[in-house]
Amino acid sequence: MPTSDPEIVVEDPREQEDRSPAITTTAKVEAVVYVLLIVLALVLGYDNYRSGMGWAKDGPQSGYMPFYLCVILASASLFGLGHLLLKRWHGSGTFVTRDQLRRVLQVFIPTFLFCLATQWLGIYVASFLLVAGFMRFVGRIAWWKSLVTSLIFALAMFVTFDIAFDVLMPKGPLEALFGY
Repeated sequence: MPTSDPEIVVEDPREQEDRSPAITTTAKVEAVVYVLLIVLALVLGYDNYRSGMGWAKDGPQSGYMPFYLCVILASASLFGLGHLLLKRWHGSGTFVTRDQLRRVLQVFIPTFLFCLATQWLGIYVASFLLVAGFMRFVGRIAWWKSLVTSLIFALAMFVTFDIAFDVLMPKGPLEALFGY
């Protein structure tokens, strides 16, 4: 009998999944997404209606196809919301626990701050800070390893994009000091 390879499972040993309280249910998240999609379809549909969603002498107007895509999106979302409300609202499972949300936010918040910092610090300094922060605070790697790796990564990005390929990247005050 052939032996199967063991499944690789990466778990946080400090995690207490069973004790982590639920933040929300799947049904509630689905309902919010359906409502947001309906609102989006209505807003975009109205805008395409204003720009012309009919058929002109020379063919379809600019809003023709997008308008009908909005109708399809709104219809599908209404159907999903109706199905959710009639059949599945009760008995829906947990969407996310507190521990799971914490781990997602550990990635989302620094990445969002990276996007903001890129505007003022430039992509290379912001990348240095992002990689060093992830390595140190999420990966629990020593400061010196985090800083050296981040510096090498930022320098490799600079050499690759600015020098080798001459790609215009967002620059910050540090690059201005060196004349780039």
